[in-house]
Amino acid sequence: MNSSYKKEDVIFLLKDVTGMVEPLASEKREKLIQSGMHYSEMLPIEYIPSKEYMDIYFDSLRIFGQSVADAIGTLADKVIEKRGKNIVLVSLARAGTPIGILLKRYIKWKYNVELSHYSISIIRDRGIDDNAMKYILAHHNAKDILFVDGWIGKGAILKELKKAATNYKGVSPELAVVCDPAGETTLAGTYNDIFIPSSALNATVCGLVSRTFLRSDIIGENDFHGAIYYREYESLDLSCQFIDAIQKLFRIYTDNTKLQKTRGIQTRGIIEVQNQAKKFCIEDINLIKPGIGETTRVLLRRVPWKVLIDERYRDDKELRHIIKLAKEKNSEIEYTELNNYKCMGIIKKMKDI
Repeated sequence: MNSSYKKEDVIFLLKDVTGMVEPLASEKREKLIQSGMHYSEMLPIEYIPSKEYMDIYFDSLRIFGQSVADAIGTLADKVIEKRGKNIVLVSLARAGTPIGILLKRYIKWKYNVELSHYSISIIRDRGIDDNAMKYILAHHNAKDILFVDGWIGKGAILKELKKAATNYKGVSPELAVVCDPAGETTLAGTYNDIFIPSSALNATVCGLVSRTFLRSDIIGENDFHGAIYYREYESLDLSCQFIDAIQKLFRIYTDNTKLQKTRGIQTRGIIEVQNQAKKFCIEDINLIKPGIGETTRVLLRRVPWKVLIDERYRDDKELRHIIKLAKEKNSEIEYTELNNYKCMGIIKKMKDI
């Protein structure tokens, strides 16, 4: 699949379905999802953020880029220490892709090791792309595969990964991420709920590639999962600019970096999500998306009902884009007490509209 990334940075094992799928507006898509249609069977319209919002993105990249770069460095060190240098990076499209590229570049920069890097699809309740896995296993040893994603919210994708890995002998379900406020993996750059600027945008910071797609009338049994390429957004593309901006901030690990590098979390994030579900009488836990990254995605491509923000972070600069988007979407903001996360996004029940 084509992308705006450099070919040496990543190989997308996806089927290009550009022109075959009509993206849907958020509200129409949300009604279909909550009436039983799977989210992977359609794609959202990806709107271009306003100038004011883009100013927030660039400002956030300047302010928080160093913490992301430091987390990448910490993650790389953990990966090399635990898995060695004979690894194959397999990032989960699409949020994992820029992180996989940065991890690959950091390891090349510090350890002088050139790693292979693929990006493949995994879909909640549908599993990992079997054809993509077979392709990778035909070219690499199973024990060398390391899955990479941006962050862990509740752990739903990690749960999917653990289930899928049982189908491939020798493949570890271990997941490497920049941040894991849920406390689910040992391979995390930090356990703080940090703002990763790439989570604030859609395709224009992910190689102009859409989120992944799986529907039997378009994706055949021998095909990779699908995605579309947004050629019309090429003039607005920031994918390589984001990678280069973070790479310039790479530095050797020091104890001075303000990151929580070990799991000091008292409870798993899923427990906190379940508590909020009880509080708001929400039966479907998939309607609650915890953490900065997941909340951002709710506001960008779902129909948000409410945003919860930890009272301690009421004026946190990392959450400015959350507040801006919530106001644009007329979503209520409630300040409360959270433990693992700085914020949560709650999707609106469509029957309530």
